[in-house]
Amino acid sequence: MEQHIKIISVLWIVSGILGLFFAFIIFGILFGITFIPDLGYEASVILRIIAIWGSIFFAVLAVPDIIGGIGLAKKKEWARILILVLSFFNFFWIPLGTALSIYSFVVLIKAETVKLFKP
Repeated sequence: MEQHIKIISVLWIVSGILGLFFAFIIFGILFGITFIPDLGYEASVILRIIAIWGSIFFAVLAVPDIIGGIGLAKKKEWARILILVLSFFNFFWIPLGTALSIYSFVVLIKAETVKLFKP
C-alpha cells in the first residue's frame, strides 16, 4: 500500500506542476498577443488583465495539488484528507483528473491506508 501512496503523491505533484505550467502558458500567450501591432489599446488592456488574472487563477488551483502531494509523501493525515477533497473537484477534469481521482479514492479510503496515516 505504501507504494501506491508514493505513486499518488508523485502524480499529484506532477498534476500541480502541470497546472503551474498551464498558468504560465496562458499568461505567455495572452500577454504576447497584446504586442501585435494594430490591436488597439482597449483590446490589449483587456487581454493583459485576462492574462494576469487567468494565470493567477490557474496557479492558485495548482498549488494545493503540490502541497497535498508533498504532505502525502510524508504521510500526513491532513494531506490524505486534502487529496480526497481535491480528488472530488478534479473528478470533472476529464480524462486525467478523473483517472487520478478514482485511483486516489480507491487507495486513500481503504482501512489499511487510514492506519498508515494514524500516529
